[in-house]
Parts: sequence; structure tokens; C-alpha cells
Amino acid sequence: MEKKGLNEIRKMFRDFYVSKGHYPGKSASLIPKNDKSLLIINSGMAPLKPYFSGQETPPSRRMTTCQKCIRTGDIDNVGLTSRHGTFFEMLGNFSFGDYFKKESLTWGWEFITEVLKMPEDRIWATIYKDDEQAHDIWRSLGLPEERIVRLGKEDNFWEIGLGPCGPDSEIFYDRGPEYGCGKPDCRPGCDCDRYIEFWNHVFTQFSKEEDGSYSDLAHPNIDTGMGLERIACLMQDVDSIFDVDTIRYILDGVVELCGIPYESGNEKADVSIRIITDHLRSMVFMIADTITPSNEGRGYVLRRLIRRAARHGRMLGIQSGFLAGLADRVITVSGEAYPELTEKQDYIKNIISAEERQFMATLEQGESIIGEYIEDLKRQNKKILDGEKAFRLYDTFGFPLELTKEILAENGMSADTEGFSACMQKQRDTARAGRKNTEELGWEESDTDIDVPETVFCGYETLSGSGTVLAIYRDGRPVQEATAGDQTVIYLDQTPFYAEGGGQVGDKGFMSTPEGRVEILNTTKSRGIFAHKGTVTEGVIRRGDTVCSTVSAALRNKTARNHTATHLLQKALREVLGTHVEQAGSFVNEKELRFDFSHFTAMEPEEIARTEQLVNEKICEFIPVTTTETSFAEAQKMGAMALFGEKYGDRVRVVSCGDFSVELCGGTHVSNSGQIGALKIMSESGVAAGVRRIVAVTGTGILDAAKKAEETVAEVSETMKSRPDQVAARAAALVAELRDTKRELEEFKKAAMDSGLDAMIRDAAEINGVRLITKQFSDYNMNDLRSLSDEIRAACDHTAMVFATVSDGKVTLLVSLTDDLTARGLHAGKMIKQIAAKVGGGGGGKADMAQAGGRNPEGISEAFKVAEELLA
Repeated sequence: MEKKGLNEIRKMFRDFYVSKGHYPGKSASLIPKNDKSLLIINSGMAPLKPYFSGQETPPSRRMTTCQKCIRTGDIDNVGLTSRHGTFFEMLGNFSFGDYFKKESLTWGWEFITEVLKMPEDRIWATIYKDDEQAHDIWRSLGLPEERIVRLGKEDNFWEIGLGPCGPDSEIFYDRGPEYGCGKPDCRPGCDCDRYIEFWNHVFTQFSKEEDGSYSDLAHPNIDTGMGLERIACLMQDVDSIFDVDTIRYILDGVVELCGIPYESGNEKADVSIRIITDHLRSMVFMIADTITPSNEGRGYVLRRLIRRAARHGRMLGIQSGFLAGLADRVITVSGEAYPELTEKQDYIKNIISAEERQFMATLEQGESIIGEYIEDLKRQNKKILDGEKAFRLYDTFGFPLELTKEILAENGMSADTEGFSACMQKQRDTARAGRKNTEELGWEESDTDIDVPETVFCGYETLSGSGTVLAIYRDGRPVQEATAGDQTVIYLDQTPFYAEGGGQVGDKGFMSTPEGRVEILNTTKSRGIFAHKGTVTEGVIRRGDTVCSTVSAALRNKTARNHTATHLLQKALREVLGTHVEQAGSFVNEKELRFDFSHFTAMEPEEIARTEQLVNEKICEFIPVTTTETSFAEAQKMGAMALFGEKYGDRVRVVSCGDFSVELCGGTHVSNSGQIGALKIMSESGVAAGVRRIVAVTGTGILDAAKKAEETVAEVSETMKSRPDQVAARAAALVAELRDTKRELEEFKKAAMDSGLDAMIRDAAEINGVRLITKQFSDYNMNDLRSLSDEIRAACDHTAMVFATVSDGKVTLLVSLTDDLTARGLHAGKMIKQIAAKVGGGGGGKADMAQAGGRNPEGISEAFKVAEELLA
């Protein structure tokens, strides 16, 4: 069998099915689209579920894809074996009511035997025990009866709950008797390593009903999946995915860095090498799909992968900050198939570097603490770390629970996960209780109970119009009418009010009838039904009334101005910073615009200025802003950018500002860029790892900002007793004066410390041959204490120092030991834990120096006594 590279196999599969009339779909993002059942895409068919269910129309009834996937359930096993991995690619061909079993199996056989040229006598197939149709097709293709294995429902029937389901046929490769168990009846279905399943053909032909019966689908579907890494193993005659050409290239980079040969007998090192290799692939692809490290959801998975890989690099002796360099190897072997990796190469590496730096900053301290926990457990002859301590490692030191569990497992221990979860829930409950509920009770209602048709929106064309009241809700319950003072939610058959969505706030305005008037304070929607939330200000409004709706033109126009500006801003950012910039969220109202975007570092002042200038240039060009309704496929051909979190149907709305900006958007916009007036960036800041935020104002919003700035300057001028035009010079003079005063104060403090240095050493207590210096200071900072300890360490041997300082009622402690004491086994980091307990605090550090904090100044004298007891 001729060896084929992984990238070559991917291309061969795609080209083969294109020749059979299949539409070559690109891999979907790892972030599921409109699918809350999945955290991360984990199979080839997952992104295609809307096509199989009929919710969306596929671009073709025949499709083929190579889908990037991540499965998180195997993370703990990755590295321990050479089989498990988190990232993989799934080849697939799909039929949405077009062809069925005969074509699927016939083309599959053709690809295996004629394209890949796998030996026919090594191919086996399993089928569902009652699937005679599949059996007959395999026989017609020349597969001998003895190599067709019938298995039961648990092996060869695909179903998940109710709905579409059906039998499947799995294709196996016989690696030879040397891999087998030696049993005479060894064949597919046996637990040994001889027969490797590499391609599954699912025949979705039934629908499982509530009574447990199966009915025939009118249009059966085909869903196949072949793991690219697995077929590459077979084609390259290797036993492990880590020996496949592209993955081995990454692994070799890890080996070069650590200097430990792979599979040379050091199994512990092999585990770490495999973990780093696998996790590198996952983190690169996740970041390219705009996932960034965080403490929740997908971001938590990414953080866990990066930190786990970083720790195993440390265990191999690799210098920290190595992951970003190895990411280049992933991009080298996969960048051609997935160009987004190459386009975002710098962004990917910067996100990895930032997360690795952040983790390494706390890793040493965290490992020290968990090491102490492990020692305590050993002394107490216990095997389980309590949940509160595991949560402290997570909350204070950024240790994912899984990393804590992994370190414990290496010592034959485990963590109390239930206790950890309880601490996590307590923290969430506390945070939730601290948030104020801004929704009025009168607006609460369950939109799932609203029995009205979807609302017709006419607000793109007009700001006023008539509509019929279909339902009124008050205090969460449907009513026939609402009177003055009532807070209500009103549902119409048609409306000019824009409903909150796509980052844009809902419209405000008024509804009126001859008998009543309602002030609309917000408009939202769910399932296409618009909810108008407001207060009846006059008279009465009844179900069935015809109302005249009027949107606040001033608010709508200001909001539209800001929304169009976000489109120009996104395009400008991509030109100034690079094409890795993608929208990560937005908020637009009548006062300002807020735009979140993917970028790895704070923008330089020059970059902010260039971005602002570019947007204002486009505003001054008075470019027509046009909207077009078209198909999603056509919009993509136009180069339209999709917005973060937006749901798209068969028909989409494309908003174009000339050729400069083309985006999919359902929001309201100006008709000409000149109507924006101007844009001023007010701030640029970070909101998460790899995500930046710009806040800007436009039009009269700039006048409001200028007025506030004038008022601020006036207040400062009055405080500083100077004219507005002299504020800058006056402030510079005060800063210089303050700097000089601070320098003098530091010199006085240093002189005072030096004058008392000899006395402190002379008056120190001596315990077991150790000189102990204890001293309390007022309003000294940690740098002062460190400087003092450094001077004493330079002047003395066999000396231990315990310093305390109090500022604003808070205690800061420092324990410092001379080098000869640490050589004798004393450890400042361990000492300070017991010492700090007396001031109601805690801390840690290295053997020679450690620091802690507390809130009980009255306990300082007791803390000093603990230091004496420890030395005694």
C-alpha cells in the first residue's frame, strides 16, 4: 500500500467527492452556530444539523467537508496513551435526501480501493444485523461473505432519542494477525488491536416515534465520517496518531526543545511530549476561530489546554514561553488547508504567549501551595483534598480544577469535586445577589406563552405606522386593557419600532389611539415576535385597538449614526491592525458605540489616531449606504462580513458603505456616511485575553463629550487656582513639586532606617544560634521592607527577619532569611503561613523571602511570638 501524507489524503477525498457532484463545503468554525447543545464542534455532521433537520436549505443536496473537531472528554487521557487526542479532522460526504446506500457504499469502496489503493483483502465491513440491503450492496461490490459481520443495535444502529435514526455500516482495516488476540473467531467487534474501524456510513432512513416504533423517512439521508488522522495512520503504516507525518513534525519540535528523545524508555517524558503536541493543535485552531482564554465555557477549555501544555513543558525542563514558537509548526503543516491559521498567525501566537506568561507568573506559587497540601495529606494519611482548598487554587492562582486533579493523581490522590462545585456555586450566588435587577416587574412575561403571529417590521422604510393590538401583558399576565400608570408589554401585528438585536438597542417612542397614549421605553423580540415595553400615560388601550405608532426620530437617527460608524470602524481596524481583527461583540445606542474586537495587545496611540482618521475620511467622502436582501451564499460572494452572534436565515440583509465596508446586518443605518458627521474614539481598553474594546461617539455626541471636557477643565482650573489655558503648565509644576517632595521623604525614610539598622541588629534575640529581628513599622510599603532586609542580609549571616507594617488598618508581613539559614532547611514561605495566621491573613513565597497580608494589626505581637516558637 502506497504511503500518503495527511494533507494529501484530505485533498484526495475532497477531489473524489467533488467528481461525484458534491459541493465542497469549508470547515465550519469550532464555535457552534445557533446550537446551544454543543460547547465546541465535535463531529463532522454537527454543523450540518440544520440541513438534516430541514431548518435550513443546504447549498447542494450533496456535500463533502473536512471538519475540524475537538472532543473534550478525552483531555485527561491525552498523553497517557498514544491514541487519545483532543483535536482531529473528520472527512465526510453527505446526502440530504438525494442518494442513499448504494451510492454511498459504492463510492466508498471506489475511494478505498481505486484512489487510496488499499488492499481489498484487508477490508472488512460491519452492518446492522437486519440490514439486508447493505449486505447485498457489499456482496455486489465483491466483498466476500466471511468479511461482512452482522452486529446488533449497540454497534451498528445510530439514534439519539426521538426523531431521525437508522442503521450504519462501518469499514475496518485488518492490520494482520500479529496485532490480534489469537482467537480463531477474531474479527471486527473484537477488543484486540487487529481490526481498525476507519469509516462509518450512517443510513438515516427511520424516525423513532414516542411509542418506540420506527417509521420510514420520506427522504432518507446519508452521513459518513472518516477520521483523517486514523486513515493517515493506516496509509502510513504507523501505530499512533503521534507518528502521522504532520503531527510528528510538531512532536519533533517538542523533542528538540526538551532534548529528550521520544520513546527512548522515559515514559513520563513521552506522556508530556504527547500532551504538548496534541494541545498545541487544539489551541492554535481554537484561537483562530476567535476563542480566547477565560474561566467559562470554550474559553475555559482553551485556558486549560494552554496551561496543561505549559506545565508539562516545565516538567520536561523547557524554558517558559515556548508554546508560541511551537505554534508555528502547527501552522506550517495545516495553514494551506486552513488559511485562517496563516492569516492570524501573529494573533494566535500573542494570545498563547499572554496566557502562558500569566500562568507562569502564578504557577510556582500555586505548585508550592498544592505541594504543601499534598504533604499535609500524607501526614494525615488522607487521599482527598477538600473542595475549599481546590477552589482556592482555582480562584486565587488560576489553577483549573483538572490541573489540580492531575497533580494530585500523580501523587495517588484526588480532589473533592463536589466541595469545589459548592464553593463555585456560592461565589456565583454571591455575584448574582450583588447585581441589581434593572427590569421592571410590570414588564415580566414569558414569551413562550404569547400566542400571536410573527410581527411584520416596517421600520426600515418609515418611523410611523398603524397596527392592531394583538395582546397586552401587565404584571406578567395577559389582560384585555391597560390604563394610565400601568406598565405594559404590547404586541402588534406590524410595527415601525426596531427590536433590540445585533448589539443595537430597541426603539423608543409612542403609541396612541383616540382613547389612550403609551410611552414605549424599549422594544425587544423573541422568535420573530416584537414586545413593546412601556407605560400607559393617558387614558386606556385595549386589545384589538388600532394604534398609531411613532418612533422617536431623534433617538433612532442618533443610534443609526452610531451603528453605521461601527461598520466603518471594523473595516478601519482591519486595515490598521490586520485581518485577524474580528468583531467579538458590540453595543450601540443613541449616546455612543462600543465595539469589541479580537486583538492581542493594547493599541498604540498612533494606531488609534490612524483608525479614527480613516473612519473620518470615509465619513467626509459622503459615501452612499445601501441595503440589499439576498441569499446567504450570494452575500458571502459579495464579501460580506458576518457579525458576532447573529443568526442568519435563507435571506439576509447586506449593508454596504460603498466598497469600503460590506456586512451582514439587520440593524438600522444612515443613508449616507456623511450623516454620521464625525467619529471620536473616547477609549481603548482590554476586556478579556485577546479582546479589546473601543468606545466612541459620533455627531452631536462629540459636542456632548466636548462640553463635559470643558466642564472638567473648568473644575480643575478652579481647584488649581489658574486659568483654563494655564492648567497644563500648572499641573506639570505640581507634579514636579510632588516628585521632589516624595524623593525627599524617601531620603528621610532611608536615613531613619539606616540609623536604626545597627540598633535592630544589636537588639535582636538569639534563638538556637539564629539572630531573630522583629520590627513593626507604620506606613512603610513592601519595597521599603525588602530594601531593609536586603541591607541586613548583606551585613549579617544566620539572621531571620520578621517585619510588619500597618497602613489603613491592613497588615503587611515580610519574612526574610539569610542564605546560610535556607541551606540549613529553614523556609520563609512555610514560616510565614503560620506567622500570618495571627493577623488573620495568609501568604507564601520562596525559601529566602516571603510576604503575606492580614486585617488584624492587634495580632502583630502574637505573630512575632510565633516566629520565636518556630526557631525554638
